[in-house]
Amino acid sequence: MNYTVFGIIIGAILAFSALFFDFWGFLLMAVFMLVGALLGRAADGKLDWRSLRDALSGRRSSS
Repeated sequence: MNYTVFGIIIGAILAFSALFFDFWGFLLMAVFMLVGALLGRAADGKLDWRSLRDALSGRRSSS
């Protein structure tokens, strides 16, 4: 099992308690799973934080 899957599982477990709070719990679960997946990708070494930051800020590269 790689860190991405592990991160998603941890995010889902943490967010499970949020499910008791209706729609906002579902939204919070999605955020926790996204954060877990991002942290898992970073631990795997498959996420380049600089490229992610550049993409979110609207910068583009030619490579």
